[in-house]
Amino acid sequence: MAGQLGKMCQSNTQKARYIVKYLPTPDFDPAAPAAQPEYANATMLKIWNISFGNASQPGRLYAGTIPGGLFVSDDGGDRWELNRPLWNHESRGGDLFAGDATTENRWFGTPASIDYGVFEPGIHSIIVDPKNSDHLLVAVSSAGVIESTDGGRTWAARNRGMLNDYMPNPEAEWGHDPHFVTSCVSQPNHVWQQNHCGVFYSDNRAQSWKKVSMPEVGVHFGFPIAVDANDGRTAWVVPARADAERMAIDGGLFVGRTTDGGQSWQVFRKGLPQENAYDVVLRHGLDVSGDYLCFGSTTGNVYLSEDRGETWQCLGNNLPPIYSVRFG
Repeated sequence: MAGQLGKMCQSNTQKARYIVKYLPTPDFDPAAPAAQPEYANATMLKIWNISFGNASQPGRLYAGTIPGGLFVSDDGGDRWELNRPLWNHESRGGDLFAGDATTENRWFGTPASIDYGVFEPGIHSIIVDPKNSDHLLVAVSSAGVIESTDGGRTWAARNRGMLNDYMPNPEAEWGHDPHFVTSCVSQPNHVWQQNHCGVFYSDNRAQSWKKVSMPEVGVHFGFPIAVDANDGRTAWVVPARADAERMAIDGGLFVGRTTDGGQSWQVFRKGLPQENAYDVVLRHGLDVSGDYLCFGSTTGNVYLSEDRGETWQCLGNNLPPIYSVRFG
């Protein structure tokens, strides 16, 4: 699929370049003077997410990729074009089609790109406002959440209130690592993200964020998050232990749910393994539809709830690692 999409949009991406990023080493000094930019010709490495336009856009598709390109199709995927305003954004060096960088590249890489021998950013979340097709949010690992209000012609950072605890300035405008971002279908001002550094919630369409983690009950690190379609204050997470220990917390798998915008969290374990569980749920591996929730894990287990996450049943074991779960 990545190769096919690359062929279909070749004319739009010829001479596309980006500024190379490297995985930081233990002796990395963030205060050291920046080196001269190193450039690489862009190659489609991975299609990380495909999203539909809203009801007013039949045939519209968006594809988020590594190394950080957003592609758009208006004919159901037969032809694609790179969204150049985002690719050429000042936060990642400016228009590299026109020449060398005019600004610093403040987009960082994602470990999901390491399998391809690089450390480059990726777009994994794309939200189209169901009430306004020109209103878009994308999430980039590792840059943050970026908004367009004019159909992708211009873009702006929407990271105010996010905290990145491994950067010299945790409140920096760029460099954040949202693991997954989603919004409430009927109340799109309510936006949620499971971030590398906790769970964040916005009730003003990502204009600002509030950290709503609750580590004392295990709700902090993880990858997926799902939001109720009718109540923007209700969300679910499937936490993991930590970045360095990507497994269920203390060997027991559980789901966290909030119904008050993250002020409190309930933890549900009934029907889920509570011993020797090493499952991690990846960022697209959880979904909700009405009272039903379903998730799949890296260890190939699939679980279903029919009561809004309070009890669970196993649908299958020992499948290959599960990357995405969606209701039809």
